[in-house]
Amino acid sequence: MFELLKTDAHTKARLGRLTTAHGIVDTPVFMPVGTQASVKALDPRELIEMGTQIILGNTYHLNIRPGLDIIRAAGGLHRFMNWELPILTDSGGFQVFSLAKIRKIKPHGVEFRSHLDGSLLFLGPKEAMEIQRVLGSDIAMAFDECPSHDAPAREQKLAVERTIRWARECREQPRAPGQLVFGIVQGGANPALREECAKALVAMEFDGYAIGGVSVGEPEPEMLKAIEFTEPFLPAHQARYAMGLGTPAQMVELIARGVDMFDCVLPTRVARTGTAFTRRGAFGIKGGAYKADFRPIEEGCDCFACHHFTRAYLRHLLNVNEILGLRMVSVHNSHLFLKVMADTRAHLAAGTFAEFYREFIAHYTPSRKVLSARQTAVER
Repeated sequence: MFELLKTDAHTKARLGRLTTAHGIVDTPVFMPVGTQASVKALDPRELIEMGTQIILGNTYHLNIRPGLDIIRAAGGLHRFMNWELPILTDSGGFQVFSLAKIRKIKPHGVEFRSHLDGSLLFLGPKEAMEIQRVLGSDIAMAFDECPSHDAPAREQKLAVERTIRWARECREQPRAPGQLVFGIVQGGANPALREECAKALVAMEFDGYAIGGVSVGEPEPEMLKAIEFTEPFLPAHQARYAMGLGTPAQMVELIARGVDMFDCVLPTRVARTGTAFTRRGAFGIKGGAYKADFRPIEEGCDCFACHHFTRAYLRHLLNVNEILGLRMVSVHNSHLFLKVMADTRAHLAAGTFAEFYREFIAHYTPSRKVLSARQTAVER
């Protein structure tokens, strides 16, 4: 369960502790995404060494491959992937958005055509919770409908109604031992719908609450408003999770708005195309400007990549398609995201978060290229 340890005096930022079946998670926290039981390009040892407390898996994808029979025979997802720390599993609701071309929404769930072989797959509240029970995740997400940010008002309203109805069904399903279940608030950029959905879910008494329907192609100001519309209606004594976000600056912005948990594919996704994050923004390391640049990716960074390799060498590896190149940029990016979270926790504990927040945002330059990659990502 969640314990609120401290609230910043000048913002809504919170220092907390979430207790799960596989250990304690200190918040604010970033969760690396392991959609298919692996964080791309990284191994468990590396993840633990860089400070990972919890990772994310995906119900839809793991149900298709390797399938529940294999994971059940292995003794659950933790044993299958040899990961001893907490796991959160997305319910498959994001795929209702990302796989819109191969699914049909029904009253009791969603019918998918497998993105692999076209076979039929039905996923509803009962199915999503049963899959997550077999996976044995520490935190299971309620099944929801995640509409596009520009969906018509009627579609947004229907999505909220389904999300509330499906959440009620999810609450009635059996869980794995010690498993927590979070509800997901939908409502797009409509404050009334956000309030309606949040209040209905809070009345069901979930173990925590996620803010869904963000990072689905909307402009950043609209995303921030969706968070601001939702946060006041979420209980202070329970964890708040913004799904699918974001860049380091976006996470710091949302921490200041009262959010505790984040996940995003960005660190490893953009690394595979040669984009590296720093505390001042992101840059493409494959460019000619770095051909003879013998500095680390980021001065002062203590990750393995920055300790051992230069921009020039990593640029070379990426341009000749050597796997080590994308692995090392993935190491650096993931380390940075986790280190920013560790810094926010330290500043919250010391009472200096507001100053850290102002300075971080003032020095960070957003990248349109990176935002575009985030908005079209379907890995989660």
